[in-house]
Amino acid sequence: MEVNPGTNIEELIQRLRLHQPPPSPYSADSSTAATPGAAQLFQPRRAAVLVCLFQDAAGELRVLLTKRASSLSTHSGEVALPGGKAEEGDADDAATALREAKEEIGLDSALVTVVSSLEHFLSQHLLVVVPIVGILSDIHAFKPALNVDEVDDIFDVPLEMFLKDEGRRSEEREWMGQAFTLHHFDYEKGNKKYVIWGLTAGILIQAASVVYQRPPDFAERRVQFNLPKYSKEYSSMP
Repeated sequence: MEVNPGTNIEELIQRLRLHQPPPSPYSADSSTAATPGAAQLFQPRRAAVLVCLFQDAAGELRVLLTKRASSLSTHSGEVALPGGKAEEGDADDAATALREAKEEIGLDSALVTVVSSLEHFLSQHLLVVVPIVGILSDIHAFKPALNVDEVDDIFDVPLEMFLKDEGRRSEEREWMGQAFTLHHFDYEKGNKKYVIWGLTAGILIQAASVVYQRPPDFAERRVQFNLPKYSKEYSSMP
């Protein structure tokens, strides 16, 4: 069953709660026993992002996005999902995503119903990124309060656009010895133009595929990269 405009949000919530993502390929091999003098297993940092969905007046599902502050040292000015690195006090990935959304855009976690997590992604900085899907049932109750040190802008786009070839560009890239397709989605709102690409685009393609229960109209050409097995500081490798 595809999600169409006017679909009951409660039905969507119930269905997404049944979604089971595949096992993460980016977990450290816990079966390897530590022995005296052995190299320490590499433990990747973990992060989570919030795929926050809501229905507009026409019944179309839309997702909240941010434009990162131009003053940031990494990925400045790029479009992103609210989120960031896990902290010690976070109970789980959902807590990380909700905390970061509160810090970045002032989104009260009480307004969001967390329904699912999606397949994990690996960032170019070797962060394991966990997408958390949440439903914002009352968009009018959300009063954005941007953290100007982190976010320049907040906007929303139709989720289904990430399954369509229209408005999409792509290029072939190589990373860690594997070829993959880098997708760019162009979006205009008023006099503003946005480009959603890279990891954010990949997560939203997956989210749309899960929500609408169909693959995109284009070839994804995704790959899964292998984490280094051992921490460099304990390894004899250069």
